[in-house]
Amino acid sequence: MFNSLDIAKPAHATRVVVAMSGGVDSSVVAALMAEQGYDVVGVTLQLYDHGAAIHRKGACCAGQDINDARRVAERLGIPHYVLDYEERFKAAVIDRFAQSYAAGETPIPCVDCNRHVKFTDLLDTARDLGADALATGHYVSSRRLPDGRRGLYRPVDADRDQSYFLFATTPAQLDLLRFPLGMMTKPETREHARRFGLSVADKADSQDICFVPSGKYTAIVERLKPEAAEPGDIVHIDGRVVGRHDGIMRFTVGQRRGLGIAAREPLYVVGLDAPGRRVLVGPKEALATRAIGLRDVNWLGDRPLEPGETVDCFAKVRSTRPPKAAILRATTTGIEIELLDGEEGVAPGQACVLYDAADGASRVLGGGFIKRPETASRAVASAPLHAAL
Repeated sequence: MFNSLDIAKPAHATRVVVAMSGGVDSSVVAALMAEQGYDVVGVTLQLYDHGAAIHRKGACCAGQDINDARRVAERLGIPHYVLDYEERFKAAVIDRFAQSYAAGETPIPCVDCNRHVKFTDLLDTARDLGADALATGHYVSSRRLPDGRRGLYRPVDADRDQSYFLFATTPAQLDLLRFPLGMMTKPETREHARRFGLSVADKADSQDICFVPSGKYTAIVERLKPEAAEPGDIVHIDGRVVGRHDGIMRFTVGQRRGLGIAAREPLYVVGLDAPGRRVLVGPKEALATRAIGLRDVNWLGDRPLEPGETVDCFAKVRSTRPPKAAILRATTTGIEIELLDGEEGVAPGQACVLYDAADGASRVLGGGFIKRPETASRAVASAPLHAAL
């Protein structure tokens, strides 16, 4: 009995809820599931007041996207539901996004959306609909492990790898989740869309944060956390005040452009002192980071970590950077990561995702959110600035 989703029942007796965003990826997933004979139900989430974003390219789950998902479902002949998750999305994603900027961090709202909304509330909805699986259009893979659980893996299309944004997926969630595009490239996905005659076959990929219609996140942060827009000093790590800024929310660690200051040497943001409303700058070498502490860790390894245990792994500290060799150290209070070759511009609030070194960094071991990193700037900062950090 063949079942492409690794479920022990015939496809026609397997109900699959597909999270349909209105884009080409999730639309192809729905089409493939219907073609293979599954009992398919499409679900689209309305996550925010999309009025201003209705006709903006690159807006996920905006009004046009909901209409696109509906049209695809009609073409496939599958039931389709639009669920209003606005209140939950605001509390779990938008409010946390603003709070993170106000705290001097650089948030990644897609991770919060996946772990608090899509893979929590939507999974509950899928179960209520009697689903055997929730399928999404993410470029990531899962497969059964020897102990019966499902492991999370990077996709075959490295250019589309979304594992960084899914590190917080729990083993219980992975048991119900399926990712049919994990073994497919993006061009192959579009070819399937054309084969199925889907209207979204050539639709552009989303580019921006979905709830920022103007593309300017600062307006949302300032409205929800006005203290993040309060002016303050730009301070060199040697203690000199070198300029003024109009809100720490406009800066992130590693930033070079847009500082609004004149200097003989290139300066970078090396830290943000939210309580003191200070942006700390210094030379590029001050960005060097070798040690990272993680919070809110989700561990997907074969067994729980023991305090004092070390694990060779690969660590990815930004979605746009490749995984690099690292050593994980489990402590009584969490996890610390040693980056063997160091990294630059490691920003608090971003994720550090860990991959298994034993299989060539293919399997996701989990990860966490970056605490304030140990950078060279701390060693050379003046006492007041050191305390502020």
